[in-house]
Amino acid sequence: MHEIDAALALCSERVGALAPVAQSLESALGRVLAEPASSVLDLPPFAQSGLDGYAVRAADTEAAPSSLALAGEVPAGAVATERLPANGAVRVFTGAMVPPGADAVVAQERVRAEPGRIHLAAPVAAGDGLRNRGEELAAGAIVCPPGQRLHAARLAALAAAGVERVMVRPAPRVAVLVTGDEVQPGAGETAPGRIRDANGPLLRGWLSERGYPVEIHHVADRLEAVRAHLEQALAEADVVVTTGGVSVGDYDLVMQAAADQGVETVFWRVRQKPGKPLYLGLAPNGVPLLGLPGNPAAVLAGASVFLRRLLDLREGLAVPGPELLGGVAAHPVRRDGVRDGWLRARREAAEGTVRLHVLDRQASHMLSNLGEADALVRVPAGETPLPAGATVQWLPLD
Repeated sequence: MHEIDAALALCSERVGALAPVAQSLESALGRVLAEPASSVLDLPPFAQSGLDGYAVRAADTEAAPSSLALAGEVPAGAVATERLPANGAVRVFTGAMVPPGADAVVAQERVRAEPGRIHLAAPVAAGDGLRNRGEELAAGAIVCPPGQRLHAARLAALAAAGVERVMVRPAPRVAVLVTGDEVQPGAGETAPGRIRDANGPLLRGWLSERGYPVEIHHVADRLEAVRAHLEQALAEADVVVTTGGVSVGDYDLVMQAAADQGVETVFWRVRQKPGKPLYLGLAPNGVPLLGLPGNPAAVLAGASVFLRRLLDLREGLAVPGPELLGGVAAHPVRRDGVRDGWLRARREAAEGTVRLHVLDRQASHMLSNLGEADALVRVPAGETPLPAGATVQWLPLD
C-alpha cells in the first residue's frame, strides 16, 4: 500500500505532458504554456509621459523660477514628430508619446499656466515623470515561462507585449467509465436493487467547471463490456477515469480488463480513507488510467487529489496540484488509526486563518453533507482525536 504523497510522486514520475499546439491568445484562456512567451515589443514601446503635465528639457528649468513657451500638445495615442524647441514645453497626458528632445515631464500641479506659456517655481530633474522606452521589458524578453496556466492577468500581460499566438498544451480529453450493474443512470423511477448514479454527474460537473471536455459511459459488470469500453477510451482520450471495479470482488473487472489492453500497473491501493483501492495504470500509448472506487465520497476525494494531479501533468503545469492550503481544526476530529482521511468540512475565516468544521455523515457512500461542505480536509492518521486548533491541510470544493 502506498502513502498518499508517494502515490502522487509516482504520478509525476510516470505521466507525461501532451504535445503542444499553437493557439491564438484569445482562445488560450486556461491553457498551460508549453514554450516561453516572449515580448514582441519594447515596453513601453516609446518614451511616454507618466502623468498629465508638460514635456520639457530639464536644462531649460535649471534657473527656476522659469518661463517656457507652450509649443503644442500631444494627447495619448498621437505621434509626436516635432522636436521640442529650446525653452519650450509641450502639453502631454498620461501615456502620451513624449516629443523628441524632451527629457522630463513636469506635473500640471507644479506649474502656473497661462495662454501660450507655463511658469515653474522649481527646477525639474532629467527623467522626472518620464517612462523610457523598454524600461519595463525589452523586445525578446520572456513575459511568461513555460508551465504557467494562462489566467486573465497573464493574457493581459502578453497582449500588452504584442503576443498574438502562444504554444500551449491542449485541454486533456477525459473519458469516464462508470461501472456497476447496480448503478442506474438518468431520470425515472429507481428500479429495485439499484441506486441512482451520483458518480457520473459528479465527475461531469467537476471536469466541466474546470474546462475539460468529458464523455461519460455506463458499463455493465461483464469483462467483455469493460474491455471494449476501455479499449476505445484509451485510444480516444488523454485521461481515462473509471469508477468502481478496482477492489477485490468477483465483479471488480477494471484491472483485469486493463491488463488485457497492455496497461501497466503503476500503483494499486493508497493509505487513505475514503479511496484505499485506488489504481493507476499507464497504457502503451502513454494514456493514464485512474481507477477510482465506486463510493461517491471516494470519487470526490480521488478527483480532487489524484485526477487533479494527472490533468496538471498532462498539461505540463510546472507545479502540478493539488494545491493544499493551511488552516486549523475548529473542533476535535476523530481519526483513523492507519489511514489519512479526506473529510468533508465547512470552512470559516476567522482571526486571520481558516477554521475547518468537519461535518457529520462521513461514510464513503454518503454525499448529503455536500450541501453544506465547501472544503476537503486532510486529517493525518492517528490513534487519538486531532485536537481543536491543530494545523490541517485542506482543498476548496468550490
